[in-house]
Amino acid sequence: MYAYKVMPRPRSLSHAAIAAAALAVIDRDGLGALSMRAVAAQLGVGVMALYRYVAGRQEIELLVTDLIFDAADPSAAQSPGWQEQVMELAWQARMAIAAHPAVVPLLLANHQSSPSAWRWLEAMLGALTRAGFTGQQRIIAFRCLIAYVLGALLNESFMPLAGAGTAALAALSPAAFPLAAETARQAPTVTPEHEFRQGLAILLQGLSASLAGSVF
Repeated sequence: MYAYKVMPRPRSLSHAAIAAAALAVIDRDGLGALSMRAVAAQLGVGVMALYRYVAGRQEIELLVTDLIFDAADPSAAQSPGWQEQVMELAWQARMAIAAHPAVVPLLLANHQSSPSAWRWLEAMLGALTRAGFTGQQRIIAFRCLIAYVLGALLNESFMPLAGAGTAALAALSPAAFPLAAETARQAPTVTPEHEFRQGLAILLQGLSASLAGSVF
């Protein structure tokens, strides 16, 4: 008689597990390392097995985007004032994204297709609407906030105030570039958290002025 070897059934994978594995690859090796093969290896399965659950890298990018924004809880914005609500929502996003800085370019490309991001965006639009922003004014205000949150995180990740670029500017000749050199020497004293909050406060002041008719 022949002895037949019983093969184990393939592992059942969830989208959450795939997203977590992809994020682990990005955190460890950078965004450029993200691939179906790398995610499959992280999960301990074959590449073809992974294709049963996702169509390719683009779908994995969307799952990662969804995972990141799922950590930015829009229900946390409970302050009565619209500016405080916007600040809380922006801070929620910053904390979720800053924990995985390499994903920022991926979020720029995919946040408009993520259900978790939609919930955060809807909460931000709700705060602006309650403040009185409508029509084109709301569109521009909203885009300014998105640009600030993601742009600030890009700055923090790739051009930190305490980084090599700042040190290079600080070493410039004070005679030729007095303002650049002085500003760069002072820059490392500003923490990323303080930079984010103060920059957002300046933006909110401008948005508040636009409601009063000083802008637009």
